[in-house]
This record gives sequence, C-alpha cells and structure tokens, in this order.
Amino acid sequence: RNSTPPYQTIIFFPGAGALHRTDLFEARDTKWYLDYLLKSGRAVLFPVYKGTFERIEGQGISWGQTHQFTEWVIKWVKDFSRSIDYLEIREDIDMDNLGYLGDSWGGYMGGIISAVEERLKLAIIIRGGLYKGWRYPEAEGITYISRVKIPVLMLNGKYDIIFPVETNVKPMFDLLGTPDEHKVLKIYETDHFVPKNEMIKETLDWLDKYFGPVNK
Repeated sequence: RNSTPPYQTIIFFPGAGALHRTDLFEARDTKWYLDYLLKSGRAVLFPVYKGTFERIEGQGISWGQTHQFTEWVIKWVKDFSRSIDYLEIREDIDMDNLGYLGDSWGGYMGGIISAVEERLKLAIIIRGGLYKGWRYPEAEGITYISRVKIPVLMLNGKYDIIFPVETNVKPMFDLLGTPDEHKVLKIYETDHFVPKNEMIKETLDWLDKYFGPVNK
C-alpha cells in the first residue's frame, strides 16, 4: 500500500513447522518473517509447498537417505519454480528483482533452489546450513551450493544445534559460488534463533543494496 508497481518480490520458503501446521495464515512464519517486507513496500509470495499447510494430506516424509526424500525435494523445487511461472503472468511484479527468503528448512532448501532457479537475483538464508552425509547426492545441498552465483546473506546463531556453525554453516558459506564481495555471514550470540530486529535490519539493507529503493 505504500509503494507502486511493479513490485520487488520476495518468495518465502518456511521452516519445517509448516509440515505439521494446517493453516498458513495462523502460522508464526507468516507474520514473523513477512510483515516487515510488506511494510517496506515489497510484495511477498508464500507458496503452499507439497506436504505443508493445506497440502499435508497425511503424507509422511522420510528425512534420511531415501529415494522418497529425493522425490520430495524435486516436488518442492517444482512448486517454487511454478510459483515464479505464475508471477510472470502478472503485470504488477518486477521480474528483474525476485529474491529468495528461506528459514531453517527453507534455509537448507535455499542452497538447492538458488542454484537451479535462474530467475532469482538474490537469496537470504536465515538459520540455514548444510546437512551432510545423510541424503542421496541429488537431494543433498552440498551437491548444489557451489553453483549458486547470486548475492547471498546468511544469518545464523552461534550455538545452533540444528545447523552447527563450524560443521554446517561455515562450509555452506565457504562453498557458495557467489563472489566473496557479494556474500555475507552474520553470526549472533543465540541458538536456533535470530533476533528479529537484526533480521529486519540486515534483510532490508540487503534488498536495498541489490534491488535499490522501492517505487514510492
């Protein structure tokens, strides 16, 4: 409401809690990660990925080294790309300024999606990292991360036990194919959590830097 089209647009990929909640609009992610983006004058697309929210349909997901998990990864990437296909038919979307925002599970998926979806211009990964050694290569982030070339901002907690900094976060950051001057890793004195005020500041600064100011 405080900007004019075409809108810079951020596409969101949520944390794993989305696999257990049935209503997107009641999910914490919807407000915690997205309200400030809308207030900044940007558009946000939050796809309902296969197996999440209204598309749970009772499916179980095996997170280990299984062919089933590989098929899930393919479905999630397809959902993401089809969402961009939808944006392409809208005249109010700035297709030259599409960004990825992923949290936790979405942070992990960001290492894959940002490598294979060429229409993205930047990525912001919150509480994300690599999972190493328990997936087939075609579903493993480390297979893709060196193919990511766009600007990447990573925000992580120093004491995160889901994505430990030394074994999962820094390797992801170091292996990014993005030139050093266009990737940044911020570490906070937290666990699997990033302070919202810091997330807002760093995210909006990153968008302003690479997308420029919104159309007021």
